[in-house]
Amino acid sequence: MTDSQTLRWRYSLCSFMLVVGLASASWVSRTPTIRDTIGATISAMGMILFGGSIGSMSGILSSAYLVRKRGTRWVIAYSAIFLSTGLSLVTASTIVRYPSVVFVGLLFFGLGSGLAEIALNIDGAHIETRLKHPILPALHGCYSLGVLIGAVISIVCISLDVPAIWHLGGCSVLLALVSFWSLSGIPSGMGKTQLSRPAENPNTDVAAGNPKSALWRDPGLILLGIVLLGLASAEGSANDWLPLIMVDGLGLSSAQGSMIFATFATIMAVGRFCGQAVISLWGKPHVLLGSLLTGALGIFLVAVGTHTVFIISGVTLWGLGVSLGFPVAISTAGENPDHPDLRVSIVATAGYCAFLVGPPVLGFLGDNFGLRTAILVVVTLLLISTAALITQQHLISQSPQRS
Repeated sequence: MTDSQTLRWRYSLCSFMLVVGLASASWVSRTPTIRDTIGATISAMGMILFGGSIGSMSGILSSAYLVRKRGTRWVIAYSAIFLSTGLSLVTASTIVRYPSVVFVGLLFFGLGSGLAEIALNIDGAHIETRLKHPILPALHGCYSLGVLIGAVISIVCISLDVPAIWHLGGCSVLLALVSFWSLSGIPSGMGKTQLSRPAENPNTDVAAGNPKSALWRDPGLILLGIVLLGLASAEGSANDWLPLIMVDGLGLSSAQGSMIFATFATIMAVGRFCGQAVISLWGKPHVLLGSLLTGALGIFLVAVGTHTVFIISGVTLWGLGVSLGFPVAISTAGENPDHPDLRVSIVATAGYCAFLVGPPVLGFLGDNFGLRTAILVVVTLLLISTAALITQQHLISQSPQRS
């Protein structure tokens, strides 16, 4: 590929990530409104959000197989269809007022997100190899930038009393149009041959027999998956619950809750776009450790803080903590030349388990103990992930050949 084709490929991925982030933020910002429209309790909302989790995990678990068979472009194309369909169904729920419609809409939206996630990260890892510098933090930063733009649009729409049907419907159309443009810049067949090609520098345990089975037994890789599980739970809990935490837990208005969410998205975007410089300065292991501890402290402050200063500080640290964690963990998995695509899919799959169990668990706990107390579970997960990271780094120091 020429340099111009590689850049077009990069811009296509960035555009797709941005518009998906915009669509996600639009739905999340409207969560209190939709919750009131369908008359759902917090635990019921947890089960409704579970539809998105089921879709996400279904997409994640099938994405790597589909990439091997069809290539990343084919997978991203179908993910765009599911994303647009899902957001359209969520939009329709504001008219029909059936919780089941929201559930199915989020299931489709989650399916599209899950399918795209593995394919986008595989493409991003290949672009990193071609350009010889990190681009995954900035790629995920485009998602956060889209979340910020979506949150700002939501604030304006809520303040002007724009009906949710027009707001979310417009986002659905925009998602479809930008996705169509983005697909034209993604090479066809990418990932299809790479996933089935023998490793250039295979480890003996992976080369012998089934490489996927061998990689699932790699303790360093599994520990990295646990690290990503904690980071994914921290990011996912903010995307699912932060506006409701502000509205139900702190008594803010829907517009104020959207403003807090916009602040979180701004911090996420800044952190990710500064990712290349931060990684160059500190290195990936130190960045991951800092992400875990910073995120844990931020969530703890949001959970127990009683003053506005503590809440804002907590949201800031929460956003900074999770901004680089996910893309750096994915990049770490993909930098090993021994089956990098399989490593990316395994680590991402392990991390996305948090999205499967997170919404119903936090919804149940939030209904019984309050959402601010419930998110302390995420703090615990981040501390477990910290221990996993330290263990993984110890294994690497003892055996440099093992990733």
